[in-house]
Amino acid sequence: MTLDVGTKLPAATLHRKGPDGLEAIALADRLAGRKAVIFAVPGAFTPTCDSAHMPSFVRTIDAFRAKGVDEIICISVNDIHVMDLWGQTTGATDAGITLLADGDSTFTKAIGMAFSAPEAGLIDRSKRYAMIVDDGVVTAFNIEASPGVCDVSAGEALLELL
Repeated sequence: MTLDVGTKLPAATLHRKGPDGLEAIALADRLAGRKAVIFAVPGAFTPTCDSAHMPSFVRTIDAFRAKGVDEIICISVNDIHVMDLWGQTTGATDAGITLLADGDSTFTKAIGMAFSAPEAGLIDRSKRYAMIVDDGVVTAFNIEASPGVCDVSAGEALLELL
């Protein structure tokens, strides 16, 4: 699948750590009738993701809400425990950002955003991107040219598109 503006996101089940353990989140159900921002990172705790990408959405979440965004979702090819801890340490959880794990990169591959950098230990990870989704349909989509860059996918850049 080639993801672009106007594309409906494919059905996918992502996961998060809930109070009782593993929670399965059907993305289509979560997005139905709602406006959301979805951004993806190559890996929780990796340098650019931790120092630039996540903080950009923590800083801008109130501005997104003021513009009618119902939810900001961060997706990474990590496990639920890593995503849960990363949300806590970055302040993302307290800010209200939803962190979802795409543990086997099924969703990432389905939308054509997988990449590998074996020398860095990154296999089938997600390219860095951010999108605005309205009722499951992509209305804006920004992809970074390189995994170590966070310009067009930062919260501030995406906020300008609303």
